[in-house]
Amino acid sequence: MPLLTLTPRVLGNLQRVLLVALLAPVLAVMVLATVPALAVLPFLPDGDRRTVSLLKTHATTAAVLLRGSRPGN
Repeated sequence: MPLLTLTPRVLGNLQRVLLVALLAPVLAVMVLATVPALAVLPFLPDGDRRTVSLLKTHATTAAVLLRGSRPGN
């Protein structure tokens, strides 16, 4: 009976699946922790600028993590 050989292609896919599985809960907690800030900041002075900055930070973090999980990187 042949054993499952882990080729680079299989390892790459497995690595991406594990990366998403490990980081998705962390990102979810991070976003949920900022919900109160996103609900209150728009009503404070200069709050819309800080809200946009916070949302850009979340989007950039997610993009960097997803870009790093692509094959060949």
